Amino acid sequence: MPLALLALAVGAFGIGTTEFVMMGLLPNVANDLHISIPTAGHLVSAYALGVVIGAPLLAALTAKLPRRRVLMGLMTLFVAGNALSAAASSYDWLLAARFLSGLPHGAFFGVGAVVATGLVAPERKARSVSLMFLGLTVANVAGVPVATLVGQHFGWRATFLGVSAIGVAAVAALALLLPHDHAHAAPAGVRRELAALGSLPVWLALGTTVAGFGALFSAYSYITPMLTDTAGYAASEVTVLLALFGVGATAGNLLGGRLADHHMRGTLFAGLTSLALVLALFPVLMRTPGTAALAVVLLGLTAFATGSPLQLMVMEKASSAPSLASSANQAAFNLANAGGAWTGGLALAAGLGTTAPALAGAALAVLGLTVAAAAYATDRRRAFAPSRLVASHIPQQAEKVHH
Repeated sequence: MPLALLALAVGAFGIGTTEFVMMGLLPNVANDLHISIPTAGHLVSAYALGVVIGAPLLAALTAKLPRRRVLMGLMTLFVAGNALSAAASSYDWLLAARFLSGLPHGAFFGVGAVVATGLVAPERKARSVSLMFLGLTVANVAGVPVATLVGQHFGWRATFLGVSAIGVAAVAALALLLPHDHAHAAPAGVRRELAALGSLPVWLALGTTVAGFGALFSAYSYITPMLTDTAGYAASEVTVLLALFGVGATAGNLLGGRLADHHMRGTLFAGLTSLALVLALFPVLMRTPGTAALAVVLLGLTAFATGSPLQLMVMEKASSAPSLASSANQAAFNLANAGGAWTGGLALAAGLGTTAPALAGAALAVLGLTVAAAAYATDRRRAFAPSRLVASHIPQQAEKVHH
């Protein structure tokens, strides 16, 4: 694997850290800015909104630019957003800075995935995407816990300064390691990118992402009450268990990338099926501390095994202009975050028990399987239609020759 993938992984590490660290810093930010914790929670939503808006917008606006320059520019915007977050003197300032920090997130992963697959042989495309996403999963294991500790001991502003430094390192790595000749590979242009995004197969692939990863967030958003109220863990032990989730996610990401290079659709179907089964077993697995820890690891493993296949699936459906579709898939991941948490919350509010969000997630995973099957059926019909058309012309041609 080319060393240039390391530069993409460093950027992904910084992005993953700043995305998830706010959850652990909410009390500190709320106390410092004299706001309530629910109000501080809007800072998480502001970042997610930035991702959803920025992913397709920035990918479309930069479609004709060299991708190396685009990636460096996106990371520079990321550095600026986090630096402004560190300097924020009011809640409104921090809200705007968090939105700005989220803008380059989706476009970086989207364009980065296109660059990563172009750096390797065709049979290693999924593995290259998984290595870029490795930075994101490792951020959950190491980046977020360390950044949270820094914020708790030295103030939340120090955390965002540290994340800005990671962004600067990513810009330097991209400048040093990403080859210039690849940067100019076939820019597509806005119209071509938009045309590719408008096809039914692309939307079915995006729908699979929303439902499939919505299954994860339906359960993961409420994992703490499951672990404390049902499994019997102390609140202080949850951080270690969340690190176990990160370990499972890292392993699943690498495994999914390797398997998808051999059989992308089979890996996706197997991953979604396994995710549905794990979530359906949550009410049983959460009964004891040992099986609950296993459930957390399996949740990360099965969910992130689908990450690379989903990204590659979208890029294949929009093969003529993949940057915008690939970036839109990152927006779909964040819609899955919001939609999954909302679905799990409905199940919890219905009084069905603390593990009810996991069962709702299992239903979403089945929905993802259904959408993926519909995408497969659409592909089969489109592939069959030209061959049938050719076959129908053969008798006519033969009759003309005969006459």
